[in-house]
Amino acid sequence: MPLSRTATPADVATRTKVRYLILALIFIITTLNYADRATLSVTGSAMRTEFGLDAIRMGYIFSAFSWAYVLSQVPAGWILDRFGARRVYAASIFFWSLFTLLQSAIGVLGGAAAAIAALFVLRFAMGVAESPAFPANAKVVASWFPTHERGTASAIFNSAQYFAAVVFTPLMAWVTHAYGWHHVYLMMGVGGLVLALVWLRVMKHPATHPHVNRQELEYIEQGGGLVYGHQPKARERSAGDGWQRVRQLLTNRMLMGVYLAQFCINVLTYFFLTWFPIYLVQARGMTILQAGMVASLPAVCGFLGGVLGGVISDALIRGGLSLTMARKVPIVAGMALSACIVGCNYVHSDWIVVALMSLAFFGKGVGALGWAVVADTAPKEAIGLSGSIFNMFGNAAGIVTPIVIGYLVAKTGSFDGALAFVGVNAVVTVLSYLVIVKEIKRVELV
Repeated sequence: MPLSRTATPADVATRTKVRYLILALIFIITTLNYADRATLSVTGSAMRTEFGLDAIRMGYIFSAFSWAYVLSQVPAGWILDRFGARRVYAASIFFWSLFTLLQSAIGVLGGAAAAIAALFVLRFAMGVAESPAFPANAKVVASWFPTHERGTASAIFNSAQYFAAVVFTPLMAWVTHAYGWHHVYLMMGVGGLVLALVWLRVMKHPATHPHVNRQELEYIEQGGGLVYGHQPKARERSAGDGWQRVRQLLTNRMLMGVYLAQFCINVLTYFFLTWFPIYLVQARGMTILQAGMVASLPAVCGFLGGVLGGVISDALIRGGLSLTMARKVPIVAGMALSACIVGCNYVHSDWIVVALMSLAFFGKGVGALGWAVVADTAPKEAIGLSGSIFNMFGNAAGIVTPIVIGYLVAKTGSFDGALAFVGVNAVVTVLSYLVIVKEIKRVELV
């Protein structure tokens, strides 16, 4: 039964904070998620030398993950809405970690062609396994956090992508240099298998979590949190009903604007996850160790910007601004700032390049509030599906970006066109939120 009692000062004093433990856990998991995606970008230079990979083939291998990730999003959303985040997320962590671990052994297959094929297949399998992760994060945040805390919560788990680069990019670069690229995949795979067990032990729904008290449940529910979730009826589980929901979501103007913007935002994300360390080595003449350290600087700025964007957005809501304005202001301002990445084409000093990259990733972090918008707008009965469609559009950039950049680098012999491509997508994000997305509100399915 829903709770409706007005909170008192005593309630505030005795309210538990279990939602922050849950947020910390999904932050750690998302950090590992992005670190596993980025393993190939760090080990790529060593693997290119060992297996004789050119830029175009490297681009296709980079994209293998995203082909599977994008194609699996809608099925992953249905599965999440049917079975819940706890079980589905645990299976997701286990299998993506297993496929990461197996990548350490591709060199024993005998021959570069077999190793390259195995790497493509395992990256593809990782994409399938990781597909429920971010929709599950959005589902958890929608359940555990009231609206006025949701922007910060979503920004924190989304900023894990930068934290992963801060912590794991230098670490993986050092492991590659000291022990060889194989050990990177061993380290990351084993860590993920352990984390899957931790998730199963700690995660529960707010209404059934043994450590959540009545005051915290009331606080979450009165603020718009979906503490009791949605219990689907039998008719809602049919494939026909699912496709009808997909059609409704894809014909909603507001959501289509959000989906387009997420694709453009993720062009910057996937440049960082795939080609950025290689750009530092090839275009700027750095060693792999230097590239690993330098790549962490923009990541620090992205992390700080990501948390700041969520804090600003929630502060604007508490200050009386509408949900629409509170979400749009950081997104538009941040992505406009991130377009400065194009400036790297016009400077020669490495420290200026790093400064521009850091500023661009800070802006991208501030503007990366898409998952908060998903939690704000997804229909209550289809949070997993809505998040999956959003993630499908966003991660189509993971297919397009590495391939486009691979061709641009192969054709021109420089990264100038690649950085221009990334900057244009930042501008399109701004236009999408200003022109296509109107009022931000929860969608009601019919």
